[in-house]
Amino acid sequence: MSQRFYHVPLAENEPVRSYAPGTPEREELKKTIDEARSVQLEVPMVIGGRQVKTGNLVSMHPPHNHGHILGHYHKGDKKHVQEAIDAALAAKEQWTGMSWKARASIFLKAAGLLSGPYRNKINAATMLGQSKNVFQAEIDAACESIDFLRYNVQFMTEIYMHQPKSFPNTWNRLEQRPLEGFVFALTPFNFTSIAVNLPSAPAMMGNTVVWKPSNNQVYSAHVIMEAFREAGLPDGVINMVFVSGPDAGEVIFSHKDFGGIHFTGSTGVFNDIWKTIGENIHLYKSYPRIVGETGGKDFAMVHKSAKPAQVATAVTRAGFEYQGQKCSALSRAYIPDNLWPEVRNLVAEHLSTVKMGGVEDFSNFVNAVIDEKAFDKLVGYIENARKDADTEIIFGGKYDKSKGYFIEPTIILTKNPCYITMIEELFGPVVTIYIYEADKYEETLDLVDRTSIYGLTGALFAQDRQAIEMGSIKLVNAAGNFYINDKPTGAVVGHQPFGGSRASGTNDKAGSMLNLQRWVSPRTIKECFLPPEDYPYPFLKED
Repeated sequence: MSQRFYHVPLAENEPVRSYAPGTPEREELKKTIDEARSVQLEVPMVIGGRQVKTGNLVSMHPPHNHGHILGHYHKGDKKHVQEAIDAALAAKEQWTGMSWKARASIFLKAAGLLSGPYRNKINAATMLGQSKNVFQAEIDAACESIDFLRYNVQFMTEIYMHQPKSFPNTWNRLEQRPLEGFVFALTPFNFTSIAVNLPSAPAMMGNTVVWKPSNNQVYSAHVIMEAFREAGLPDGVINMVFVSGPDAGEVIFSHKDFGGIHFTGSTGVFNDIWKTIGENIHLYKSYPRIVGETGGKDFAMVHKSAKPAQVATAVTRAGFEYQGQKCSALSRAYIPDNLWPEVRNLVAEHLSTVKMGGVEDFSNFVNAVIDEKAFDKLVGYIENARKDADTEIIFGGKYDKSKGYFIEPTIILTKNPCYITMIEELFGPVVTIYIYEADKYEETLDLVDRTSIYGLTGALFAQDRQAIEMGSIKLVNAAGNFYINDKPTGAVVGHQPFGGSRASGTNDKAGSMLNLQRWVSPRTIKECFLPPEDYPYPFLKED
């Protein structure tokens, strides 16, 4: 058998389709959406390769049309979590023993399926189940998912190829072992690609996984699992369970074989998880790997030399694409008084043409927020801002949940730079703007840095190079992904590794080798070909 180290296909980013009127992909996707709406899907859990149906059915609805039923999923309980752990541990030895080339082939095939026969299916599921417009679904569910799989295979081989130096007559080697035990992947509703990456990245490195997707993302999670299974993923490597967070946590975080968690979600939930792991640390075989990307209060800091059109475009796109339900979404902006009148007029022009409605109409830029709980929370912030003397709602502010959970793109103007919507993460289509005196740039940079507990993304707009340099230095810890003259959203796998610190997570940079390195436990091996046969060293000899 050949022992050659094979070179995997060079990772390239998946081209984004336009879905412009008259294109074949537009008509094909519309047809897939219509077909999906015409049936009710029954979604089982997948444990050890088995489809598990409990009969405890939970309905799935499009957020933009909550009266329509997409189907039902089978909800599980603690016993199913234990079954998933058992299946993951049972599959571990065979999966770990499989060659890295075979593991790579499975996930490269999954990327190919999502690029080809599954593309319309994963996009349609994301559009309907998570209320994403066609472009937001394409760049997320299709392209970014594919990019994660292809680039992670390449990163995996680069990690394996990194080896230490050896002296003559010795051979030093570095093995990258999977973690002992199983990995728990806990994924959010807002990005289908995160639901692809969080379980698959540890699995690619030889781990077996228990995966709990968000209840609001089960519809597209089902398609992901179908693609993995068709790609040849062995039974038990990734086990998908639909259970409550407390049920999952109680079983998983008290299990001796818990090896790590790959998490994206709220800061509060992550804090609770970390605390629970700390309290149970004496139970585990090894110190678990804790990898998390959490909240953000992402900013745009604008210098007096910036171009108003660029700032206005960033506000509209970064603030309101996918209804602001991105951890990287623009949520607070600091604009100098010399530029504000023009920026305000340009944003007004943008928002006057923005359409809001269901995803089935491709001309809608804004769709619905994810569920009633999110809707009610955001409405509360809007109504409080409407009554507060320090704030003014200058755009939007209307909402309606009679058919879907629709909230207009809303801009709050505040006199108080520490107003609550400048500090707390809202996760919706609400941007708060503070106007500062143009000559107080340096003081405002300090304000940006200290206002929020988060450190995920941020943007700096300026034409003055000295201002850019000062802002980059003063905001060095304010954002793990820092954008100069660009919106603070849209990180691309292989180009801008994504993650932040402070209350935004462990900054383990999804979309890079740094993340995959967290799912292995290296072993150093030194082999000596001519070992010494007596103990004295030369310095022990007498003069």
